[in-house]
Amino acid sequence: MPLQSSVRALKKPRLDDEVRFLRSWIEKPLHVGAVMPSGRPLARTMAQYVDLESDAPVIELGPGTGAITQALVERGIDQKRLVLVEYNPSFCALLRDRYPQAKIVQGDAYRLRDTLWNVLGTRASAVVSGLPLVTKPMLTRLKLIRDAFALLAPGEPFVQFTYAVVPPIPKSLPGVSTEASERIWMNLPPARVWVYRKS
Repeated sequence: MPLQSSVRALKKPRLDDEVRFLRSWIEKPLHVGAVMPSGRPLARTMAQYVDLESDAPVIELGPGTGAITQALVERGIDQKRLVLVEYNPSFCALLRDRYPQAKIVQGDAYRLRDTLWNVLGTRASAVVSGLPLVTKPMLTRLKLIRDAFALLAPGEPFVQFTYAVVPPIPKSLPGVSTEASERIWMNLPPARVWVYRKS
């Protein structure tokens, strides 16, 4: 295969995903958090916070077309550990094709306890979120992180990215430690990853 053709073949899935995202955003802008999927540098940064040694589930909220999911798999997370919570049915179908060993749950991540009440057999080792938290009221954000901590083993991370310059969830939550990555300039738009842990 000529070099030009192979480069086009590699770019095609990314372009297809961008078209899917854009179409979904146009149809339901309040349900899709971004116009484009997360870039690879952002996805890799999020994946680095997930423990490779554990065999406990990894919950991903709002995986969309699977940009962060792919980074998790490339990092070495077994697909069988992945529990992907996606609201959009067409994204769910795509995720089932791409990650056949993962558990795909079509549901509302903002009602996390109801969505996952009969899915997990053990506490999770990470919750990785691609949800558009800053578009939600603060009480909704706080409920989400409280529900996520109820599903996580103590000290395990809730990983969230944001394009905003302020944290998506306040840094001053009692009993919660917070850390942030450097701003990821290679993402469009630039983003930062925030990690919350409850002891």
